[in-house]
Amino acid sequence: MMIPVGISDFAEIRRNGYYYVDKTGLVCELLRTSSVKVTLITRPRRFGKTLGMRMLEHFFDIRRDSRADFAGLNVQKAQALCAEWMNQWPTVFLSFKNVDGLTFSSAYGQLVYEIADLYKEHGYLMESSRISKEEKELFEALKTRVAGETEVKRSIQFLLQLLYKHYGKPVILLLDEYDVPLAKASGHGYYEKMLEVMRSMMGTSVKDNRFLRFAVITGCLRIAKESIFTGANNFVSDTISSTRLDEYFGFTQAEIDKILRDAALGAQAEEIKKWYDGYHFGDVDVYCPWDVMNYVHNLQMNPAAKPAGYWKNTSDNAIIRSFIDYAGGNISRKLEILLAGGCIVQRIEENLTYDYLHSSEDNLWSILYLTGYLTKAREAELSPPLQDGETALIIPNAEIREIFETTVIQWFDDTARQWNREVLFAAVWSGDSQTLTGEMNRLLRKTISYHDYREDFYHAFLAGIFAGAGFMAESNREHGEGRSDVVIYDSAHSRAAVFEVKYAKTADDLDRACDRALKQIEDRKYKNALADEYDMVFCYGISFYKKRCAVKSPSGPSGQG
Repeated sequence: MMIPVGISDFAEIRRNGYYYVDKTGLVCELLRTSSVKVTLITRPRRFGKTLGMRMLEHFFDIRRDSRADFAGLNVQKAQALCAEWMNQWPTVFLSFKNVDGLTFSSAYGQLVYEIADLYKEHGYLMESSRISKEEKELFEALKTRVAGETEVKRSIQFLLQLLYKHYGKPVILLLDEYDVPLAKASGHGYYEKMLEVMRSMMGTSVKDNRFLRFAVITGCLRIAKESIFTGANNFVSDTISSTRLDEYFGFTQAEIDKILRDAALGAQAEEIKKWYDGYHFGDVDVYCPWDVMNYVHNLQMNPAAKPAGYWKNTSDNAIIRSFIDYAGGNISRKLEILLAGGCIVQRIEENLTYDYLHSSEDNLWSILYLTGYLTKAREAELSPPLQDGETALIIPNAEIREIFETTVIQWFDDTARQWNREVLFAAVWSGDSQTLTGEMNRLLRKTISYHDYREDFYHAFLAGIFAGAGFMAESNREHGEGRSDVVIYDSAHSRAAVFEVKYAKTADDLDRACDRALKQIEDRKYKNALADEYDMVFCYGISFYKKRCAVKSPSGPSGQG
């Protein structure tokens, strides 16, 4: 099997004999409601949106003869529909996926470049006798990237107008990754400027445009219509909660079964399901197609290949990363529930505006759901039943769990390290166990733990506090007559701190656990060996119970103060 990894061009896949999972039923479903002027389809990245849009372009485009490429596919069974629609309509395809930049000027330049490329593709219009000299001059300005901002904002509408004049038919418009410019702008601080451009460009293209037959627009998030499509009528959204187009983005179980039969990989079915299934779009359960195709490709090269996280390296996590800085104890607690295999109940907001993303914690869970990091739990398995407007969310599969266990937890750890720890350090080196207890508790609430709060988590937590701050931390090093849990060294000031960690069984046991830790430090003479090397050695007994801790010290440091 020739697996087309990273290829989203429908014609290239079909003409080279690459393996193709037939999604041409999407054409029939869209045309069943062809009176709808604008259809917005939102799905997570790497679920086949671009390939689907390229397939639509290839089917409708009047400049092509696509009969051979669609031979044997489902859509050809609808003969009357193909006679009326296949290669019968002027068609425009434009992707915004590359419109990115650290500044508005840079991103706007990328947008102008994409528009110029689009105009070059339709350069034949310069020879049309139905287009005026003035229109050709503006066409040339847009093609050569010298047109002004106003002309760029109206460039899609203008192209549709020219195609209508040339062919005498309204145009089918396909816009892919429409939300990328705004997502990038939000992350880099020029959202308002980019919103103004995109609102004008999109609005003039789809609102009351007599040159438009219909438009299909895809993206990852559904930006509130009032924000970008102001005044657009006859507008239909199809999100991951919808049922209309649910089977056309992602692989269904029946499609997976066929792929594995064709590839003679039936023995891997359970592993593939564990790693890449679990998404619920509308009423259909789907696998991530990008992951499945990558893994099948790798298995053909190496039958012993193990599942891997292909998806995480393709997604832009900037929006999710930005929420971590706003995360409080409530978000941390819910992430721990998810990582422990549980579900959380939230209200999902599918109409989002980037300028108010961080206005609500609900927006974080909405984005994690809409971008594929979380999915819906089956309502039949829930008790008690959900209230109206509530959605139970879970981690969909092993691949996404791995992302949470590595990437997301690392983000929380990074944020915790950015906490101003000067007060904490001052408390360590002055023997102030009361202040140290307060600071440690505040930091502990900013971390994520699961696996029942094992002692190694607390060891890593302690060592991480001092990492990157000029101190050296060691765990389980032999001192005196035993091994102390964590020792922090400040060689520049000839001082060290010994921490003995105990895990309390209840919150009420925290104080007694600290006493046991201090007794162990004394009985096993941990500080003795250090006192020969350092002028000051501080000893702390520290106890933990879930997200709470207590710290105790003897009267002060040993050695000379």
